[in-house]
Amino acid sequence: MLREFRADLHVHTCMSPCAELDISPRAIIKTCREKGLDIIGITDHNSAEHVLVTAALGAEAGVAVIGGMEVTSAEEVHLLVFFENAEESLTFQGYIYNHLPAEENNEQVFGFQPVVNKDDEILFFNKRLLIGATDLSVEQVLQRAQLLKGLVIASHIDREAFSMISQLGMVPDHLALDAVEISPHMGKAEALKTLPYRKTIPLITSSDAHALSDIGKRVARFLLQEPSFNEIKLALRGEQGRTILW
Repeated sequence: MLREFRADLHVHTCMSPCAELDISPRAIIKTCREKGLDIIGITDHNSAEHVLVTAALGAEAGVAVIGGMEVTSAEEVHLLVFFENAEESLTFQGYIYNHLPAEENNEQVFGFQPVVNKDDEILFFNKRLLIGATDLSVEQVLQRAQLLKGLVIASHIDREAFSMISQLGMVPDHLALDAVEISPHMGKAEALKTLPYRKTIPLITSSDAHALSDIGKRVARFLLQEPSFNEIKLALRGEQGRTILW
């Protein structure tokens, strides 16, 4: 039986250097429960370190966690990449880590990158320059993600920086994107009027939360059988009755 599920598929944790330090996996799941979210996407910059712990906390609380990351391509395009399970996310993470800049994160300039456990205890600080761009092109990120059967969504394409439109001037027709995302700054009516991709590529919206108060400010509503990666994949493709509900 199909029913509506509310999802925020673009949420950063405290490990993203630009995020607030109190947006821990435990606090994220608690906030999702308070705001009635069924599905959350964990998308730290160029890393999936917090996917496992957030998924475990989500399973305890009845919140489905779709894990992945927000990759920055060599062109400085942000791409949301999701996988069915945490193991694939971590495999992809290893690939991305090999293509990050060699220099370490400057915590005083870019912010701290704490990796925490279920009880918010700091395990270590990630020293990689996660805020930087990889040396991978958009096409290379797409190819590797699809090799692992991941979903790829172009982040906040209406933004004036770090979006596919701002960096490439367009959403190239040859890119096999699963969807494009609009930010909380663009409304549905404006998106339908101004974005030419609406008819050919699925369009979703999400919060791009970097603070607890941002979670759920914008949500995507899906008609699904259950809150899972595979069901969202079907909805984006409009298959078997699954769909995106505007």
